[in-house]
Amino acid sequence: MLNRPSSRLSRGLSLIAVAVALALPAHAQEQPAASNDAGVEKRGRITPFNGAAMPEEAKPETGDKSGLKKPADGAAPSAGVGVFDRMGAELPALPAEKPFAGKVDEAYGAFQRGYYLTAMDLALPRAQLGDPAAQTLIAEILQQGLGVVRNPQQAAFWYGQAAEKGDPAAMFKYALILMEGRYAKRDRKKSEELMKKAADLGNGSAQFNYGQTLVADNPGPKGLKLAMPYYEKSAEQGIADAQYALSQILINVDGIEESKRARAREWLIRAARAGFDTAQLDIAIWMVEGIAGDRNLEDGFGWMRRAAEGGNVVAQNRLSHLYVNAIGTRPNPVEAAKWYVLSRRAGLKDDALEDFYLGLNEEQQKQALSAANKYRRS
Repeated sequence: MLNRPSSRLSRGLSLIAVAVALALPAHAQEQPAASNDAGVEKRGRITPFNGAAMPEEAKPETGDKSGLKKPADGAAPSAGVGVFDRMGAELPALPAEKPFAGKVDEAYGAFQRGYYLTAMDLALPRAQLGDPAAQTLIAEILQQGLGVVRNPQQAAFWYGQAAEKGDPAAMFKYALILMEGRYAKRDRKKSEELMKKAADLGNGSAQFNYGQTLVADNPGPKGLKLAMPYYEKSAEQGIADAQYALSQILINVDGIEESKRARAREWLIRAARAGFDTAQLDIAIWMVEGIAGDRNLEDGFGWMRRAAEGGNVVAQNRLSHLYVNAIGTRPNPVEAAKWYVLSRRAGLKDDALEDFYLGLNEEQQKQALSAANKYRRS
């Protein structure tokens, strides 16, 4: 069995990056049971290092004996045209595009095109008159230093102004500022209030972070279940951290309805596809061990290699084991040694891999060291 090693959560969205992991300390570091666990459903683990009617067709004409289709006159829905009937025929013209009746935000349009100074000039008068969208735009430009000198202090002011007027994105950003207490007076109570408001208004990042707050304030399964609805909403909006957290809750917490639990691997794969290296590491382990679904050694190996090539040290170590044991791939002692050397250089000790490396002949060791020296994280 491929043991679940420790890894460092490498994402920056959360307020409390390892809150989900710390919620279940009682079994966080347990090693998988030996062969006496046959027949027991395998589960993943949270560790302190893991860190969100087709329309009815018209009846065919019966009066026309010629076999030719009559042109549509709009009196009845079309029965469709076959592929061979369509070939060589001129396609109908596209319907006229409906004119846009909404209000054009020229400042935001300039921002999207990279004309940041123009965006600032257009947004500033509106911001001074109390337009929350313009205030948030000004704050973003100042916070990131886009075309202007970066000024987090002024950015905090404009985020605060927009947050007071109900802009969800500004609420989220200002909540983070209040929690940090660097560019505004620290106020945890107000920070949590704004985070919840932004989350309830549909801001995906706020939903994830408010879920993290609930987990931190309510240790154990209770907090995880309270946070779960917010993680679900955030995960649906594509927040990889929420997708990862949700996968861990679904597979580890008791009392979850089975229809939701069955989606644990789906959420983990979504987070992995988004580039979340810890999720890539975990889905590799789940596929190799058959957790929350069938075993798939080839796909498991592929995810492990992807995480390793992305720089995840634990994945580099685990990939070496897969090469040594020919799990999901052909045995390759030089590749195995290469990935071991890389993980060892990063400080991850492994006595079993060290013995394997010392058992290689001199030429193989030389090739592995050369490959490790040439390796560059993509």
